[in-house]
Amino acid sequence: MSEQKKRTDLEKEELTGNKTELANRIANQTKKVASSYQYLEDFILRIIRWFSSILDQTVFNRKYTKIISLVLAILLYIVVNYNSMASVLTTTLNYNKDLYDVPVTAKYNTDTFELSGLPSNANVHITGDASSVTTAANARGVVVADLEGLTEGTHEVKLTTEGYGDSVTVTVEPSTAILTLKKKTTQQFDISYDFINLPKMDLIYSVGTPVFDNTRVNVRASKDTLDTIAFVKALIDVSGQTADFTQDATLVAYDSKGQPVNARIVPDTVSVTVPVTSPNKTVPIEIEVTGNIPNEQAIASIDMDQQTVTIYGSETVLGQIDRVVVTLNASTITKDSTLLRPITLPNGVNSSNINQITMNVKLGEGVSKTITDVKINYKNNVNNYKASQPDNKTTTSVIVFGTEENIEKITADDISVYVDMKDAKPGLMDFPLQIDQPQGGLVRYSLVESTYQLNVLGEQNPDTESDNGGEVNNG
Repeated sequence: MSEQKKRTDLEKEELTGNKTELANRIANQTKKVASSYQYLEDFILRIIRWFSSILDQTVFNRKYTKIISLVLAILLYIVVNYNSMASVLTTTLNYNKDLYDVPVTAKYNTDTFELSGLPSNANVHITGDASSVTTAANARGVVVADLEGLTEGTHEVKLTTEGYGDSVTVTVEPSTAILTLKKKTTQQFDISYDFINLPKMDLIYSVGTPVFDNTRVNVRASKDTLDTIAFVKALIDVSGQTADFTQDATLVAYDSKGQPVNARIVPDTVSVTVPVTSPNKTVPIEIEVTGNIPNEQAIASIDMDQQTVTIYGSETVLGQIDRVVVTLNASTITKDSTLLRPITLPNGVNSSNINQITMNVKLGEGVSKTITDVKINYKNNVNNYKASQPDNKTTTSVIVFGTEENIEKITADDISVYVDMKDAKPGLMDFPLQIDQPQGGLVRYSLVESTYQLNVLGEQNPDTESDNGGEVNNG
C-alpha cells in the first residue's frame, strides 16, 4: 500500500509541474502579442503625425494656395457635373456603323395599285454596343415603305427598317419618300417576238416564223404606264436548238425606244412552236485578183482544190447569192506558188462547209494588146433621160494585159464599158468611164479614155429601162 501511495503522489507532482509550465508559456506569448500591437500602433501614429505635418505645411503655406484651390475646384466640378460626364462617357462607348445602298421595299396592294417614286435604295445608320452593331450590320435588313391602307394619290411615307433587331438604334437617310399610288387597269396587246441567244445556235441552222398558242395578251398597269407600251415581245431562247421545238417564252413589255416597261403581263409566258431548218446552197468559188504581178509577169493559170462551196443562211439571203469570192493580192507573188486563202462569205450567210481553199498559181510573161470598138453602155438611168454624144462617139478602146495564151481570144464583145447615169442631170456632162474586170483574175483591162461626154436631155425616153445596161441613145 505504501508503494502505491508513493506512485500516486509522484504523478500528482508531475501534473502540477506541467500546468505551471503551460501557464508560463501562455503568459510569455501574451506579452509578445501585446508588444507587437503596441509597436504597430506607434507606427501608425507616427505616419498620421507625419501626414498631418505635411498637410499643415502644404495647406497653410501661401506658396501652395493656388494649387490647392485648383484641386478643390476640379473636385467640385466633378461632383456637380457627374451626370453629364457619365452621359458623355456612355456615348463615347457606343459603336456606330453606316450601311449604304440598302434595298428599299414597299408594302401595298400590288393587285390594285401601281407604285411610283419609290427609291431603289437608302442609307442606314446603326448605333449600339459593338457586338450588337456588328450583328445588326450582318443581318441583311431592309428599308420598308409601308403604304398599306393608303388610297390612290401622292403620299409622304416614313421609311422604316426591318431585320436589324431591337438591341440597336437604326435611322434611315432619307427618312421619308414621296410616293404615288395609281389604280391599275387592263389592256390587251398583240404579241411579237425576238430570238435570244442566237450565237449559241449552230450556224448551219435557221429559225423560221414562230407559231403562238395565243397572239394577244392582257397587260395590267396604270393608264399612264399602259400608254407608254409600244409592243409586247416573247423572248424565244434558241440556244442549242437543232430541230423544231416548243417552249414557254417569257413576255416583256417595251416602250417605243425599246426600253422594258414595268407592267404585269397576264400570263407572263406564252407557249410557242418554232420551226428549225438548215437552208443551204452550193455556189461556185471565184478568184478576185487585186494588184499587179511584179516584173511585167502575168498569171497564167490558177488551180483550186475546191470549185464550189455550200453556204448556209435564210432562204431569202441565199436566193440573192450566185457566187462566193476569194481574194488574191497579186503584188505579193513573184514566182509559181501554192497559197492558202480564206473564203469571204457574203453578208447574211451564217456558215459554209469549207472556210478556205488551196490554190496553185502559175506565172508567165505578160503581154498587152489594144482592142478597139468596144461599145460604151449606160447603167442606172433612173430618170429615163434621153442622151446624145456631141461627136456621135459610141465606142472606146481597151488595153488587155495577160499571158499571150489568155488574151489572144478576147474580143470587144467580151468587154463591158459603161457610164453610170444615176446622178445625171439635164445638160452637157462629163461622166467617168468604168469597166468590169473579167472573172478569174487572169486578164486585166485598162481604159484608154477616162471620161465620156453626154448631152443629157430633160425629156424622158419611155422606151428605156432605168436599171439595165444598154447603148447610149443618140437620138
